[in-house]
Amino acid sequence: MKLTLWSSTQSIGQYFAEYTDIGNHSYEIKILAESDASKPRDFHKMPDHIKKILYLDAPDLIVELDNEPILAVEISSEAGTGHNSFQRFARIAAAVENQVPMFYIYPEATIVSRPSNNSVRWDSINKLVILALEKCMTLFGVPAMLYYFPSDYQMYSSNPRKAPHLLKKGLVCDSNNLKFGDMPEHTNHEINDMLQSINQYLSSINKVGLYKARSSFIQTQLIQKQYTSMKSRFYGKKIDISSMSPLSTTVEIDTQVLINYLSVFNSNNYTVGGLLSTRRTTVIYKINAKFRGDPYPGCLSAIDYLLCRIGKTYEDREKNLVLLWGDFTVQDGSILFTKKPCSINDFVQKVRNSESKNLLKCNYNELSNDQIPRYYMQVRYGSTYTKVKEIRVFSYFADAIIFHDGSLWRDA
Repeated sequence: MKLTLWSSTQSIGQYFAEYTDIGNHSYEIKILAESDASKPRDFHKMPDHIKKILYLDAPDLIVELDNEPILAVEISSEAGTGHNSFQRFARIAAAVENQVPMFYIYPEATIVSRPSNNSVRWDSINKLVILALEKCMTLFGVPAMLYYFPSDYQMYSSNPRKAPHLLKKGLVCDSNNLKFGDMPEHTNHEINDMLQSINQYLSSINKVGLYKARSSFIQTQLIQKQYTSMKSRFYGKKIDISSMSPLSTTVEIDTQVLINYLSVFNSNNYTVGGLLSTRRTTVIYKINAKFRGDPYPGCLSAIDYLLCRIGKTYEDREKNLVLLWGDFTVQDGSILFTKKPCSINDFVQKVRNSESKNLLKCNYNELSNDQIPRYYMQVRYGSTYTKVKEIRVFSYFADAIIFHDGSLWRDA
């Protein structure tokens, strides 16, 4: 068994090689190039089967066996309140949509210090992310698991100032500080269960082959144990999910209201509404902020799973998913903007800036030798990987994107 660990950093790959049975096999660690937009000198060298997971965003680790991705991992040490825990959800969705099991490591809570008012408090994870992960698992039949990054929260939830790991935001990082100082303590019971589940997965692949092992992975004892734990954390008390971010910034309207607003784009030979009008209801995700990326791309992808999608693609939605920049009311059966923080031109400018990295406009004699394979990649994929992440994710998940001065939508 020859394994390749595509890792955002060398230490992340080495952590999993050292603390799982990966290290007992032949393996190599390679640095993951996230996109053609961020790593134009390296991304075209990524194997095609790895690119397929990177069309939205890049996880911290992809484990590959014989030209087949078998596992992805995302690790965060950030505070998970509000939108934050969803910031990386698009990369989770990209893996699971390609039948690659995904492990998401995130703190149950993180200590946040604010010198301005001398406050020290815990910021807890938005547990709605558990429901979004559960929806992914239900649709695709592969694990999308949340494991808590170890912390002092359970013992010091009422007194964060006395947390033993206060200087690390209350997080318990690995005891091998020199090698893995920012990684979770591997002896923690939950993290150890995760590592052992990887060992079981590898053992199963050895015995029955990848496809059988992957299809049965979600039913294994350690995965089911963690799944039960996840559900108990979310369903353990009554929660009004509509009041939780990012769902608290969504509004459900009749699709005809949306069609009425977009009808300004109708013409003698074209009428808006091909795909949109097939769904009676539309979910609008409102962002009353200047146009930017994180955390909004991940939130949009999570809203899809939480409120709209009933199948494996965006076509399999019972409700339209629309991204609206600003705020609005419904007046005379149409959308009326009440806040206008940004313009369609902000979106277009992001696209134009991305196109500056597009080689397809070049003549052959204008290409340097090292640009030729990148040019050839772009011939095949166009600018899919060349656009910045937020443009890729917004245009993938949103059935329409609406600004006060312009709109974009899809017909199919």
